[in-house]
Amino acid sequence: MSSGSDPEKPTLVAIDLGAESCRVSLLRWSEPAPQISMIHRFANGPQDHGPAGLRWNLDRICNELVHGLRACADLAPDGIAGIGVTGWAVDYVRLDASGQALGLPFCYRDERTQAAMEEVHAILPAEELYALTGVQIQPINTIYQLWADRRSGIADSAPWVNLPEYILHWLGATRVAEYTNATHTGLIDAETRQWSSEVFRTLGLDIAAAPKLVSPGTSLGPLRDDLRCLPALAATQLIAPACHDTASAIAGIPERPGNWAYISSGTWSLVGVPLAKSLRTHEAFARGFTNLGAAGGGILFHRGIAGMWLLRQCMNTWDRDRRWSLADLIEEAQRLPAPDHMLDLDDPALPPPGDMPARINAQRRQHGFAPLPGGCDAAPHYANLIFRSLANRYGTLFDEIEQMTAYRPHHICVVGGGSQNKYLNALTAESTGLPVMRCSVESSTLGNFALQWARIEQPSGSLQPQSIADKVSTLAAVQIV
Repeated sequence: MSSGSDPEKPTLVAIDLGAESCRVSLLRWSEPAPQISMIHRFANGPQDHGPAGLRWNLDRICNELVHGLRACADLAPDGIAGIGVTGWAVDYVRLDASGQALGLPFCYRDERTQAAMEEVHAILPAEELYALTGVQIQPINTIYQLWADRRSGIADSAPWVNLPEYILHWLGATRVAEYTNATHTGLIDAETRQWSSEVFRTLGLDIAAAPKLVSPGTSLGPLRDDLRCLPALAATQLIAPACHDTASAIAGIPERPGNWAYISSGTWSLVGVPLAKSLRTHEAFARGFTNLGAAGGGILFHRGIAGMWLLRQCMNTWDRDRRWSLADLIEEAQRLPAPDHMLDLDDPALPPPGDMPARINAQRRQHGFAPLPGGCDAAPHYANLIFRSLANRYGTLFDEIEQMTAYRPHHICVVGGGSQNKYLNALTAESTGLPVMRCSVESSTLGNFALQWARIEQPSGSLQPQSIADKVSTLAAVQIV
């Protein structure tokens, strides 16, 4: 194994926060190739605190991450050059004067944002907000959570930091907001790519409480003292990659600039294309598309819909004993004919957690179709309906994108867990008329490592997209074990 101090072959750690599981991975080198190992994985999920709301167990997350980092340090005695963190967007931690968490952070699924969104739009109408930020209007966005804080008496002036950057801060970095992650807040001016003074001023929110913005791949200094005392972590740099997991996942696609599209297929399905600049037309707003920062510059223009979340909620409802594995459901679903009716995946009744089979059948009744049979035995029928509905919606979304942008991709790159679902990918190719390229399940980890590696190799200045792409090409063939 090479030394962690070699900028051409650095040893790196990637932390990937997920709403259902979190991972700590290690990149090492064995001549001449890199090796990537998932060192520690642990389940995650929000906890219902009753009147206090739906919260993340921040202490447990941090304790598990320390366990993972110590395990990485044991495996890399020559030294770890960098640690980067990616995760889901919109949620944040409020800090006290000493930089410590004021309490457990809210989960984006907490119902407090519904009333907040209505109040915000009474002051700043939704389409005006979209014209400023380009971000899809969703109650989960940070802007509505900050307003909900105000409604509950939390001071606007209390500093806040989004969750991936909070982990970097907790590890020793200054409080920052990495650009790709910050675009998800609904508070970034799409033109200036800075915090929108107009949005903060119009809503009376304290812009001084927002973190300093930094670019993807920014080095944030060393680890805190109690971790730096470990020999492997003595010279480790904290690096903000593309802190949003989708931005890192798209950065982890081994493609050069050109006519390609992407589907980030996991709990949610994000269907889109890379653009040079944001598209904030009335049509883009009305169709629910969003403009988010990309790791190498430019914009990720996509539409989010409920993805494998639908099937997971079904499995949680009618298969308490876990009789069906996902692989079994895929195999059985392939043997079934096309359903008589596709799900409306834009139905707002579908995303919340709960009895998904009942919601699916309620929608079918509403459209004049008989409900699917109840119970665990009917599981393949629900899976088939979900897979085919997803592929069908992917096709219509790419049609909408082409109508709005005149961008016609040559092929589709699928990242995330859905890249392993050969049946869904075949249905997608059929629905879109485009070849489907299956990319890494852990593409966000690859993007995280690529951005760190580019920064370690080039300690100062702006990272070039070509440099990031070169790193991804090297890592893309590596199987994560």
